[in-house]
Amino acid sequence: MSIHLVGGGPFAASDAAAPFLAEATARSAAVGRTVPRIGLLSVAGPSAAGVSPSTADIAEVLGGARQAEVLVTEIAPGEVFSTTVLSDVDALVVGGGVTPHYLDAVAPLVDQIRLLVSDGLPYLGYSAGAMIASDRALIGGWRIGGVEICPEDASEGLDEVELREGLGLVDLTIDVHAVQAGTLARLVASAEAEFVTAGIAIDEDTTLVVGEGALEVRGTGSVWRVVAGEESVAVATMGA
Repeated sequence: MSIHLVGGGPFAASDAAAPFLAEATARSAAVGRTVPRIGLLSVAGPSAAGVSPSTADIAEVLGGARQAEVLVTEIAPGEVFSTTVLSDVDALVVGGGVTPHYLDAVAPLVDQIRLLVSDGLPYLGYSAGAMIASDRALIGGWRIGGVEICPEDASEGLDEVELREGLGLVDLTIDVHAVQAGTLARLVASAEAEFVTAGIAIDEDTTLVVGEGALEVRGTGSVWRVVAGEESVAVATMGA
């Protein structure tokens, strides 16, 4: 079973659904279910009414044609998820929105998510859900030492770049909307500032699959690997 990290954009374009559904179906079959149960966790935007658009998009793609039973749990910013959302599910999706809100919301679930994923539960993180999957999660910010390093629109409501302990599912720091939102520059600057040793920036419509074998890139964009050296920062692409 794998960890699927989506960089944002329309979910269908990320090419994440089919392999994720296959893993969820295999896990459900092991307990005698023909249709997998997928938990989808969402934190609403500050003024959102109803389920957020990205959450509805993911639920429609995964649950269409009765491929899966998608169990959506959406809470308001400042609330936390109950551990019951992880009960009797065959796969887990953590959706997109304001990354610090998501990290706060999953705080009661961290140990249980780590245990379930290590036991083979497929995990899909979309945008914010991908960022918080890291050991050290980059949760936002647009300046380092007062110097602008990416567009303010990508700040997640934070001024200075901030990293916090994440879910601990992958050992690389993750950023998303890489080319589209200019956040590749944020990851490079974070490596230059020695906040990050190694990280991955994922384009929209693109998925990085982390499993037992080699890393796999799916979708229409690129995954950018950023590694801090002694005197410079190396950047290389992994194409789909």
